[in-house]
Amino acid sequence: MALAIVLLLLCCLSVAIGARDVGWQDIVQALLGHDDTIGQSAVLLRLPRTALAVMAGVALGLAGAVMQGVTRNPLADPGILGVNTGAALAVVIGVVWFNMQSTSDFVWAAIVGAAGTAFFVYAIGSLGRGGATPLKLALAGAATSIALSSLVIAVVLPRNDIAGGIRSWQIGGVGGATLDRILPVLPFILIGLAISLLSARRLNSLALGDELAAGLGENVAWTRFVAAFGAILLCGATTAACGPIGFVGLVVPHFCRLQFGSNYRWLLPFSAVGGGVLLLGADIIGRIIARPAELDVGILTAFIGAPFFVWMVRRHRLREL
Repeated sequence: MALAIVLLLLCCLSVAIGARDVGWQDIVQALLGHDDTIGQSAVLLRLPRTALAVMAGVALGLAGAVMQGVTRNPLADPGILGVNTGAALAVVIGVVWFNMQSTSDFVWAAIVGAAGTAFFVYAIGSLGRGGATPLKLALAGAATSIALSSLVIAVVLPRNDIAGGIRSWQIGGVGGATLDRILPVLPFILIGLAISLLSARRLNSLALGDELAAGLGENVAWTRFVAAFGAILLCGATTAACGPIGFVGLVVPHFCRLQFGSNYRWLLPFSAVGGGVLLLGADIIGRIIARPAELDVGILTAFIGAPFFVWMVRRHRLREL
C-alpha cells in the first residue's frame, strides 16, 4: 500500500514538475482538457510522459522478478542477461535495413530480438556439467550483451544520417512520449503483465528446486517457458517504446524481497509497483537537476541503481532464490 501511495504522489509531481513552472490552476484546467495557456499545454505534454514512465517501470520491475524466479539467479535482469540489448539490436536492424519508422513496427522486432537472445543465453548457459547455473547464465548474458552492443555500433556506423537518433534512443528515455508511442505497445504490456502475475504460484514451486517442483506435479519446462514468455513481452515492448533501460529489473525485486519476503504471490505485484516508483522518480530527478535541459531516465537509473544495489549487497545478504 505504501508503494502505491508513493507512486500516486510521484504521478502528481511528474505532472507538476518540468522545465516550465506551472500553477495549480493550470494543472487543474489541463486535467479538465483545457489547453488555453502555455502552462496548460505543458501539463498536457507531461501526462503521456508520466504514463509511459509508470508503464515501463512496472514492466521492467516485474520482468526482473520473473527472470530471477525462472533462472533462480539473483543476478538475472533484462539488462545483464542481454535481453534488452537483443531487443535493441533487432530494432536498430529494422530501422537501418528495413526502414522501420513506427513504434508498432519496433515492438514486433524488439520482441523477436528479446526472445532470440533469451533462448541463446539460456542455451549457452545450459552447456556443460551442472546445467544452467546462476554463474554460467550471468557470464553468458554479459558476454552476449557486450557482443550485441558491438553489433549495434557496427550496424549504425555506416549510417550517419540516423546514427544520432539511434544513439539517443539507446540511452533509454521517456521524454517526448505521445499516445502514438504508448498505444502500440500497451496490448503487449498488458498480456505480459497477466502472464507474469499468473505465474506466481508456479514460480514458488520452482523456488523449491526442479526435482521437488516436478514431484509436486509441476511441468518445470512448461512453467519456465510460459513465465519467460511473459517477461520477454514486457522487455521487448518496453525497449521498443523507451530504448534499453537497465538496473530497474535488477534492483527493484531485491529491494522488494528484502522488505516483503520471497513469496512470488506478493513479490511480483510489489516489484511491478516498485519499478514504476523507481523509473518515474528517476525521470522527475532528471528534469530537476539539469534544468532547463533534462537527463534521460536511462542515465538516472544507472546512477541510482548501481550504488543502491552495492549498498544492498553490503548491508544485507541477498536472499536465496
